[in-house]
Amino acid sequence: MSTFFTKITFIGILCLCSANLFAQPTKPDDKYSRQEVMIPMRDGIKLHTVIYTPKNQAEKLPFLITRTPYGVSENPSPEREGYIKDMADDGYIFVAQDIRGRYLSQGTFEMQRFNRDKKDPKAIDEASDTYDTIDWLLKNIADNNGKAGIYGISYDGWTAIIAGTDPHPALKAVSEQATPADMFMNDDFHHNGAFRLSYGFEYSVLTEAAKTDSLYNFGQYDTYDWYLKLGTLSNINKKYAHNTLPTWNNFIAHPNYDSFWQKQALAYRLDTPRTAIQHVSGWWDQEDMVGPQTAYKTLEKKDVNHKNFIVLGPWRHGGWAGGEGTSLGNIKFDGQATGTYFRKEIQAKWFAWYLKGKGDGNFAEAISFQTGSNKWINYSAWPPKESVSKNIYFHTDGKLSFEKPSAAEKTFDSYVSDPSKPVPYRQRPIEETYGPGSRWYFWLTEDQRFVDNRPDVLTWQTDTLTQDVTITGNVLAKLYASTSGSDADWVVKLIDVYPKDYKKELKMSGYELMIADDVFRGRFRKSFTKPEPITPGKVEEYSIDLHGADHVFKKGHKIMVQVQSTWFPVIDRNPQKYVPNIFDAKASDYQSATQKVYHSIAFPSSIILPVMQ
Repeated sequence: MSTFFTKITFIGILCLCSANLFAQPTKPDDKYSRQEVMIPMRDGIKLHTVIYTPKNQAEKLPFLITRTPYGVSENPSPEREGYIKDMADDGYIFVAQDIRGRYLSQGTFEMQRFNRDKKDPKAIDEASDTYDTIDWLLKNIADNNGKAGIYGISYDGWTAIIAGTDPHPALKAVSEQATPADMFMNDDFHHNGAFRLSYGFEYSVLTEAAKTDSLYNFGQYDTYDWYLKLGTLSNINKKYAHNTLPTWNNFIAHPNYDSFWQKQALAYRLDTPRTAIQHVSGWWDQEDMVGPQTAYKTLEKKDVNHKNFIVLGPWRHGGWAGGEGTSLGNIKFDGQATGTYFRKEIQAKWFAWYLKGKGDGNFAEAISFQTGSNKWINYSAWPPKESVSKNIYFHTDGKLSFEKPSAAEKTFDSYVSDPSKPVPYRQRPIEETYGPGSRWYFWLTEDQRFVDNRPDVLTWQTDTLTQDVTITGNVLAKLYASTSGSDADWVVKLIDVYPKDYKKELKMSGYELMIADDVFRGRFRKSFTKPEPITPGKVEEYSIDLHGADHVFKKGHKIMVQVQSTWFPVIDRNPQKYVPNIFDAKASDYQSATQKVYHSIAFPSSIILPVMQ
């Protein structure tokens, strides 16, 4: 087992960001009184809860709650916890709870537990457990002011937003941060139906076979080779798991967007915002970047009382919770301490207003750190109304421009996609996801030049920009493509190319930074619930959501687009021959295919950019 998983049990939604990651040992001079209690739920089950109350409490204080599957016994005192120290300085009663069936709490754990039947007074879910916890706290912890807030990252963010779907009257503010929203459409396990292989497999093993070392021991540092030698996905059970991993078996049993995935999704659970809610997302979140944006968008449709807000920053998964946040990987933010700013100027002030009435309560609808310009900007709507959709088109000879293709141009570019030689998703060696030295945490900011010369990656780029181009909002790829196979994956990457001689920082010269990207599994082009084979040679239209961005392509830079059909092993290999269930595909089903991407008058492939005027 890796060092990371020796320290923290890996369960739930693959969260790197439990507050425990930033923990420091508790010291005897802490300013808080600490007590551990077992709080009874409506069905008689008791949940283990740690409560920190300021020793010199000068006023009645609200509760700040986090509910987690990661264990709370070792949580440090709040003033020693970097993630929440600024809030601790304001004064709160902090509550941390093991959710049902985890660590010292009673009951049975269920992943993303479904909503309860409210007709049954003893029925439970995460919302009811939060409700019962708040009710007990109000009645049993002295000198509280009758208000509560809840916050958390990743799975803890998911428990927070679920608490807001059926809140206790005292719950006034929810800050969900990096919540997953839909495990088939985007977050941890799939993107647009394409399976996240290395993530899904390592998750299954580490949660459900942690004691079986032979399942987890790759035996080599570069897992790219291990996954390639694995062969078909069916070999996981044949050679290793032998049907003992429930999560892996669920992947096999639910290859399409059926009710299993739909009922877990937040779109199924969310309705009208019933508390003030703050969504927090990282532009380069390698796990749940889309979740908060989806949750915000879903609730915004019925936000008649202006309770729904979003914060978007230049972070990896949970990167706002610790450290200054002046850089991510090789990318620097001109000295802007984005993490510090979030914790002090956004998170602390948010809860201070809603739970203590401190401040002016004047919060922007959307607060975004705009990359490229490297500055915080407030917007009255997200996406902002000032952005205008503009197509930037693919052309002959690798050209990219806002001009439409002409009749004189070649109609397509092509490449051969060979599943036996897949394009790596990041520079090799590809360490195990959470293994020693892993670059998983910032791979979305890696220099894309490592695939520039591959014959199975197509590239288009603009001339050097003579003025800044600012995009703010949702990015969409409109791809017209054909394949000689009967199924195909399409990976599209929007890239900022730095000047060849970047005097500001020479080592960044020519750097190719991904700004927006995603993969789409071709079989789902018409329906995610009912996939269909692709007709070989037929030009099809693929609309690929590349999600939100707020970025300035600076004068002197170039805009680039790359298209490929493999992204391995973060995405499993598409056989490129249609089979009903890729988890059951045979070795003979995997075949090379010629992929054509069109850029003609009839089939004008483009990226639709939200350009600010």
